[in-house]
Amino acid sequence: MDQAYKSGFISIIGRPNVGKSTFMNRVIGQKIAIMSDKPQTTRNTIQGVLTEKDAQFVFIDTPGIHKPKHKLGDFMVKVAENTLNEVDVVMFMINAAEGFGRGDQFIIDRLQKVRGPVFLIINKIDQVHPEKLLELITEYKDKYDFEEIVPISALEGNNVDHLLTVIKQHLPEGPQYYPEDQVTDHPERFIMGELIREKVLQLTREEVPHSIAVVIENIEEREDDKLLLQASVITERSSQKGIIIGKQGSMLKEIGKRARKDIESLLGTKIYLELWVKVQKDWRNRPHQLHEYGFRSDEY
Repeated sequence: MDQAYKSGFISIIGRPNVGKSTFMNRVIGQKIAIMSDKPQTTRNTIQGVLTEKDAQFVFIDTPGIHKPKHKLGDFMVKVAENTLNEVDVVMFMINAAEGFGRGDQFIIDRLQKVRGPVFLIINKIDQVHPEKLLELITEYKDKYDFEEIVPISALEGNNVDHLLTVIKQHLPEGPQYYPEDQVTDHPERFIMGELIREKVLQLTREEVPHSIAVVIENIEEREDDKLLLQASVITERSSQKGIIIGKQGSMLKEIGKRARKDIESLLGTKIYLELWVKVQKDWRNRPHQLHEYGFRSDEY
């Protein structure tokens, strides 16, 4: 008798910068979540879909749970917390190299209300000695009754297949929610904006904090079969605008060059990419602008 098909939703939560997006991109097999070594890279929940012959995993990569400092921060934490009781499995991911911190306690306090299974995923095990790993497992076991504890390296791929096998055991029988060739529920327009934002974060480093958003203004097909993509990078201060543009436009040109390469890979076609930089003061505290830039919840 054939084994029943399984499917379910898995929320990935954790402090900022523990490797949630790296894991997502690893299991999905292509870049759908942006990666940066700055915390708070992910703002909306991003659903990644992995389809196997006997199961479909729908991963929800949430913003890092943290104590918010502005309305955008409030939005991000609410989004992450709201997924916890709506999914079949919660993956609480930590960074093995950092160990336990106050931010983890903040999350564990919220996990007390979760009804379903919670896994502890110890990521970045390639960066620590095995003895440190055993200490971490003991320390976290004392703080919460985890269903499973799985050490992995999302970057290197260590133990990721085993983790998927364990998750599958906890998924309910269910339908295939998405076509087998679909890897995300986000429209291409959203992912294109995220790829541009990723390049800004990578290239400007500490000079430009997370006070940027990217708005895709226009997409049109040209006569030469290339797509014209026009986008605005929104920032809060004129000084940040100057940094993003760079001397004689050099920084913006490099951002565009790198983003164009990733977007062409995503779309499978050549594009023209035109970027502008606009200043919108204090946009992260303005509900109507949060809504306009794609941060949507019942409250905004």
